Amino acid sequence: MADALDTLLTEIRACRLCTRALGFEPRPVVAATRTARILVIGQAPGSRVHASGLAWDDDSGNRLRGWLAIDRETFYDPAHVAHMPSGFCYPGKGKGGDLPPRRECAPMWHARLRAELPDVRLTLLLGMHAQRLYLPRGFAPNLTEAVRASHHAPDGLFPLPHPAWRSRLWMARNPWFEIDVLPALRLRVAAALG
Repeated sequence: MADALDTLLTEIRACRLCTRALGFEPRPVVAATRTARILVIGQAPGSRVHASGLAWDDDSGNRLRGWLAIDRETFYDPAHVAHMPSGFCYPGKGKGGDLPPRRECAPMWHARLRAELPDVRLTLLLGMHAQRLYLPRGFAPNLTEAVRASHHAPDGLFPLPHPAWRSRLWMARNPWFEIDVLPALRLRVAAALG
């Protein structure tokens, strides 16, 4: 007999709410178990992740795992790390890159999924879309200041830039990220997993 989380994950993966808007077959990407200690909330899957069905299965994922100082095996073990994007499906291409996450997903699925993850100790908010969903209004005026103030984020939340290739440019302009934020992040990740 399937438990509530298994049933919910099956529902999410079968969701076709945005089919008409996308113009291609949706492929919701999500991974979780009730024992997960870390929840990763990003934007939306990119085209490579849409093709593979595996969250962060691209250069962004490699960069993110480096930031977290955890290996691929741990990162993809849903007993340790759950993956729930702001929008579960690849949103398609726009003029400047991928389109923003679909707005249907978070209201439809996030609260239900989070309710099934009782052991999450640390929630990583990657990029402005995830931060807008979960950081209190007025927490910071922009992504850079939200990341700079990560030590003041509400309990269990940790805002980060999205680890896309552009983050290298952002990191070059904000050297404090590697000096101050990454060591603090790695300590929080180790504590959550420990």
